[in-house]
Amino acid sequence: MARKSTTGKSSSRRPTLAVLKGIRLFATDVDGVLTDAGMYYSESGDEWKKFNTRDGMGIKLLQRAGLITAIVTQERTRLVARRAEKLAIPELHQGVLDKLSLIREMAARHGLSLSQVTYIGDDINDLESLQAVGFSASPADGMPEIRRAVDYVCRKKGGEGAVRELADMILVAQGQVASFKSHVSRSGKRS
Repeated sequence: MARKSTTGKSSSRRPTLAVLKGIRLFATDVDGVLTDAGMYYSESGDEWKKFNTRDGMGIKLLQRAGLITAIVTQERTRLVARRAEKLAIPELHQGVLDKLSLIREMAARHGLSLSQVTYIGDDINDLESLQAVGFSASPADGMPEIRRAVDYVCRKKGGEGAVRELADMILVAQGQVASFKSHVSRSGKRS
């Protein structure tokens, strides 16, 4: 897919399939991507977030395929830490104001180039990171300027399967469909 030159990347890019084959690190924002962007508060002050289990399975399948998974968010909550722990996400980064610097550091620490990183985000604080990585995506309901800047706009909204959609694209491009099918046949159903 060609990218608009206003994003800072070359407008003639490798085919999407070739880019996705090279992805080794999958990074995601939380609010508006893993969740529906809502922040729910109870009378007692408890904060709630709704996560999509299909997105979680997509992350687990990426891990089984050998990809490094990461959460990069400005928020800092126990809820996100619990979700990352449940999914065994090795790279949890909360309270991040400069997401691009962190993504660069994370890639370097794992011996990767930014071209081997995919990032999915939905709002203006994700823009620099989206422009820098090898493959960028936005949920269907991401902010308009983000949807214009990314390589791929998901059909699904944030918190409604956008992460799983992107994960499945990567798995197919990397020939991991057999791995996905064997997981389904071993368990007898999708988890």
